[in-house]
Amino acid sequence: MNQIYKLLLLLVFAVTTSYAVAVPKDSLDVMKAQADSAYAVGDFEVAERIYLQLAEQGESASIYYNLGCTYYRQDNIAKAVLWFERAAQLDPSDDDIRFNLTMARSKTIDRIIPRHEMFFVSAWKSIMHSQSVTEWAYCATGAFIIALLLVALYLYSSAIPLRKIGFFGAILCLLSCVLFNVFAYGLRNYNNTHTAGIVMESAVTVRSTPTKSGTDLFVIHEGTHVEIKDNSMRDWAEVQIADGKVGWIEKSTYEAI
Repeated sequence: MNQIYKLLLLLVFAVTTSYAVAVPKDSLDVMKAQADSAYAVGDFEVAERIYLQLAEQGESASIYYNLGCTYYRQDNIAKAVLWFERAAQLDPSDDDIRFNLTMARSKTIDRIIPRHEMFFVSAWKSIMHSQSVTEWAYCATGAFIIALLLVALYLYSSAIPLRKIGFFGAILCLLSCVLFNVFAYGLRNYNNTHTAGIVMESAVTVRSTPTKSGTDLFVIHEGTHVEIKDNSMRDWAEVQIADGKVGWIEKSTYEAI
């Protein structure tokens, strides 16, 4: 009897647990629908609040994108750039995210000309950042599977043209597999070692040293993208802007992407 009682308790616990797991998903869907409706009727403050709650539940390119659009409609360009940047990190191949990020950046004050790079370096970075790490991994896996099929075609086909297709096609696919893995590894390394932020203050003075008494070097404004070079100090961070200029700003003046 005790065994039956324990079994029933176990079943009740399992059902209760599965229900508890299922409810949040339904609740999140309801919340997203509410946020979408609020955005559609122009109630951007309500949409912002709900989208932020959804963003706290986990990373989502679509939620980040919706937040970017919400802030853009409220003329909060710095926040719009921030959330579009976050969305682009998760889904760099999404055309809508790219377009809206470009639009938001065009509304910022600073017009910084990026420092010159060799063409092949810029092309390499552009290609590497065109997809996420996961997407590059999928491409590598697909290329490897196709290579195996082409190897089988080479080994088991009696027709010379098909054997040539199998041989050279397999080599090409294996090279592509290696290249895709290099892109995935390079992008993962970049994401792990590079941190960036978006300036939130209307105007920020970049200083030569991490103190308010440091020499004023230049001024940057809200919405400007900064690369974090040194984040080891408590209140100050060394940053670099797109044209290569480096200096120190207070951490309270920017928000990490």
